[in-house]
Amino acid sequence: MSFFARWIRAKSNQRYKLLTRLTAPSGSVHALAISNDGQLLACGGTEGVKLWDINSQKELACSSHHHESRGTVSCAAWTLTRPTAAETLCYGTGLGYVSNLPLTAGQKRFQEICTRRLGSGFEITCLSWDSTSSEANTRIAVGTRDKIVQVLLLNANSQLQSVFAVRLDNTVPKSVAFAENRDIYVFGLYDGNFITLEGTDGTVVREFSCQSVIGHAAVSLKRGLFVVDNATDGFTMYRLENEGEEPVRTFTTAVPSMSVPKQVAFGEEGKVIAGGSDNGLVYIFDRKAGELLEALHHADGGLVQTIAVSGNR
Repeated sequence: MSFFARWIRAKSNQRYKLLTRLTAPSGSVHALAISNDGQLLACGGTEGVKLWDINSQKELACSSHHHESRGTVSCAAWTLTRPTAAETLCYGTGLGYVSNLPLTAGQKRFQEICTRRLGSGFEITCLSWDSTSSEANTRIAVGTRDKIVQVLLLNANSQLQSVFAVRLDNTVPKSVAFAENRDIYVFGLYDGNFITLEGTDGTVVREFSCQSVIGHAAVSLKRGLFVVDNATDGFTMYRLENEGEEPVRTFTTAVPSMSVPKQVAFGEEGKVIAGGSDNGLVYIFDRKAGELLEALHHADGGLVQTIAVSGNR
């Protein structure tokens, strides 16, 4: 069984407290995502997608049950589809499918509206949506195992349309994010490259190496920062527009017993850095001071590769 826990900020001396534990039916968890309003939790993995109402801790109805034919859910993100600003779950799979599940108006039910298999069906390694856009269409950036970054539009007719696709020279995208000017930030898994792509056609605008593999990356547009899992001694933070390309600091963790990707995220509106481990802990660091604030106990040992936070704009 796979367990995952959610902590909320506590009013006592302890900064966070365990709120609840939810149990996935079976298999492993590869993706977690909390909705933009902080009310819904999506869990994806070898058994497909599961959704919960966080306040009631009740599982919600979902029409997507195709994991045997579409592959393991590899990544997930919540979008706000316009003009209704409805919460919509967008997720990718190991066989190259991208699916969208909006919340049905007036009901706690998610109905699949469109699914598309990209390219040759390589694994969807990452996806993100453009939260800065005010257009009726929702822009989604997707990275795949065969070194391709693609931008899609989810239009008003619930169809996925391709804007552009670009193949990178040596970079397998592990994380993607939209810039405020609609350019796309790409983070390379094996080569550790940070690449900025022009938002209209995918032309490479800027590229430099973070001098490590990138197990995962998170961006704070508000703070002008990004942080990566460096897969060696913790999480390293950089400025998005740092011409010197030197890191701001590294948030050091216990030395890992194995080199595996671990998710990292900004939390509390960018005030803290949260990241996984291979020892059952979730690390919480103060972003400015660099000090470890708390190590949340998820399990007595083992991998904590997947995390999700809310309020991280």
